[in-house]
Amino acid sequence: MPMTLAEKILSQKVGREVKPGEIVISPVDWTVVQDGTGPLTFDMIRALKGKDFAHNPSHAILTIDHTGPSPRADLSNFQVALRKFSETTGAIVEDVGQGISHLLLAERYVGPGDVVVGADSHTSTAGGIAAFATGMGSTDAAIAMSLGKMWFRVPETIRFELKGKLPDGVYSKDLVLHILDTIGEEGGLYRSMEYGGEALADLSMDARFTMTSMAQEAGAKLGLMPSDEATKQHLEHHGRGDRWIALDADPGASYEKTIEIQLDKLEPLMAVPHQPGNVKTAREVEKEGVAVHQVFIGTCTNGRLDDLRATARVLKGRQVHKKTRCLIIPGSQHVYREALREGLIEIFVDAGAVVGSPGCGPCPGIHMGVLGDGEVCVAAQNRNFKGRLGNPKAFVYLASPITAAATAVEGKIADPRRFL
Repeated sequence: MPMTLAEKILSQKVGREVKPGEIVISPVDWTVVQDGTGPLTFDMIRALKGKDFAHNPSHAILTIDHTGPSPRADLSNFQVALRKFSETTGAIVEDVGQGISHLLLAERYVGPGDVVVGADSHTSTAGGIAAFATGMGSTDAAIAMSLGKMWFRVPETIRFELKGKLPDGVYSKDLVLHILDTIGEEGGLYRSMEYGGEALADLSMDARFTMTSMAQEAGAKLGLMPSDEATKQHLEHHGRGDRWIALDADPGASYEKTIEIQLDKLEPLMAVPHQPGNVKTAREVEKEGVAVHQVFIGTCTNGRLDDLRATARVLKGRQVHKKTRCLIIPGSQHVYREALREGLIEIFVDAGAVVGSPGCGPCPGIHMGVLGDGEVCVAAQNRNFKGRLGNPKAFVYLASPITAAATAVEGKIADPRRFL
């Protein structure tokens, strides 16, 4: 029978056709933990196995991305735990400065059709490369890492049919905020959010990863893009062209619902405090005259090269407002190097922005940009929950990198189309 992309991947892994609602035990190709979730994962592995153990060490990835370089001794000890686990088991450590786990998985490890379990909610990002990738708790990650398999409930699928073309100044972040506004923060609960349609060919891999990253913000199990020519070029660019396979849903597959989106009707959007689903147009919010103390561009959602290029479109030849701090943090070392080669870093520094070492930066609210009481931040990240940037008395707005950059120049929330 015709299958959705999620059904097809799990069917290939378990060796038979699966259907939505069914519980299956699938091999896991990759497991990943980070410096916040790794130590608890290791404790659970020791409880299961009586020692440090990884079923397939070369496919167990330990990333130090949430607090690198470390700001406190207790967090440094978490990072020591990851390095020691690697020494004992042979698991791979991606240490300080290499970048965010979700970018590294897509650049260095994961391929189409893989099954990925991560002790981080935004593991769904790897769905942009047609992988069944999902975030779980540290206990589940421990089981996957130590046994090489995991149980899954085969998810129902919502199909998003993309038509038309994004207008200038409108990016995939605006598209995914539109989707959140359309279906709500529980609209994808334990679903696979599958993307297709004629417009997909115009969406870069960077844009696709932004969208699958934010599947979690709709409560989804994962987000999925097909593996097509763009996927092939991405893998070849990173020296992994041999990993490419064509992979897509079957024509006639059965979906819980199909939602058609006309891209050329979209405009720049923002999520206002304190929920990702509190969506307004940038045009509307601009009229409120909200003064902004900090702008942050980066993270697993918008820390890629396309995002930095969009930022540079606005910042080139302009200055960050004297009352606004602008932090720009590439999502990986690869992105940082490419940005250096293209002269983007120089543009940012000349504009008065602060460029940080690859990693999560202030997004988790631990260091490198924690807000003060009453401060407002426009961030190109995925969540704006109260306290997300480290202070429950602050206010976080979500936006695309180009909207964030326009805001940094203006010193208050701005519609970016005026700067193009």
